[in-house]
Amino acid sequence: MNKIIFFLIATCFAVLSCTKEKTDYEAEIEVEVPEYNEFKEAVAIHSEGYDIKIEALNGTFYKGYNEIRLTISDSQTSNEANVTNVTLLPIMTKADGNKHSCPHRYNLAYRTDGKYFSGYSVFTSESLVDGVWELHIRFTINHKTYTTKQRITVQQQTNKNLNMTTFTGRDDEQYVIALVSPQRPKVGENELIAGIYKFNKSAASAKDYPDPSQFSYTEASGYTLQLDPRMPEPSMGNHSSPNNEDLVQRDDGLYRGVVNYTMTGNWTLNFIMLNQNGKILKGTNVPTDFTPGIEGVKSELYLDILF
Repeated sequence: MNKIIFFLIATCFAVLSCTKEKTDYEAEIEVEVPEYNEFKEAVAIHSEGYDIKIEALNGTFYKGYNEIRLTISDSQTSNEANVTNVTLLPIMTKADGNKHSCPHRYNLAYRTDGKYFSGYSVFTSESLVDGVWELHIRFTINHKTYTTKQRITVQQQTNKNLNMTTFTGRDDEQYVIALVSPQRPKVGENELIAGIYKFNKSAASAKDYPDPSQFSYTEASGYTLQLDPRMPEPSMGNHSSPNNEDLVQRDDGLYRGVVNYTMTGNWTLNFIMLNQNGKILKGTNVPTDFTPGIEGVKSELYLDILF
């Protein structure tokens, strides 16, 4: 009888401890998740009689995926310039002289509905004390080509729902995965959108700097991103959720799937990335065991989110 009473007391203590841990964690994460839907001016450049304006969500460049809208107008008349081609090349220069880029759309696409050139840049790091980001822009008007560049500031992404990761696949290629949406998930099923990019290796170039071929990325085509979301906090037991769908590529080049968040909190998106032939390039299966009191095991390829 005494053993039974002791067991019941111990069980109640464990439940209360887990509840307290969970409550403390929920209090810790009661933060407002930012959501930006308005494009604002992030950069303004005056070059050779033309005004170039670049807009981004919230007027800010963040580490991770950034949709970009660019317009060019005549400085004297403020009228839209007759631009036939625009390229954009972001380059980070470190204090030691090393340079690298990030996934981006080099040839911007003109959107007639909004009268702007559309693109994106997936900045892989914030601006640093020992390194700066610059946008190298080239545009053509009346068969004449103009070039300009502008230093920018890339800020830390405070919204974990827009996290990103870089890694080397089992094919020895360099990849970037960046979350695009949702900015503010809801409890329940959410469309999950991400970009997958591969660095294009190239031989040393003798062309004038900056040579785009040295800083080129490709949108990975025909891949599959298998999804296994878990709640890794010890009090959550690394449980998953039903009705999730793997991410596959759509016509816009982005990868779309479904993630089902059954509650708010800290989630890990565990991935296994497969190429066009179904070969695993990165990622490992996560055990299905329910493990209360132990921090959850993660895939070798994952992104943490919080809402």
